[in-house]
Amino acid sequence: MPVALLRVELRLYGTRTLKEKRAVLEGLLVRLRREFNVSAAELDSLDDPGRAILGFAHLSNNGAYSDGVLQKILERLEGHREFCVEAHEVEVY
Repeated sequence: MPVALLRVELRLYGTRTLKEKRAVLEGLLVRLRREFNVSAAELDSLDDPGRAILGFAHLSNNGAYSDGVLQKILERLEGHREFCVEAHEVEVY
């Protein structure tokens, strides 16, 4: 049973407080969970209002399909007005 993982580092624009950061990330994570049926969470840089590290996981019976789902999430994140993707890593087990 393949599991695909995506780790994304984001630079947030215009967030000066943790409250502003939470407002941006919570809505984003809820939308992506619902649209792509993935598990999603903020993994690191919890105390930095200008940076976020997010993790996404997708489980299916086809590794290529799970990889495709995570690639679509990455495409959705790129070009966003409120943040930029600084780095990402995809692994399929």
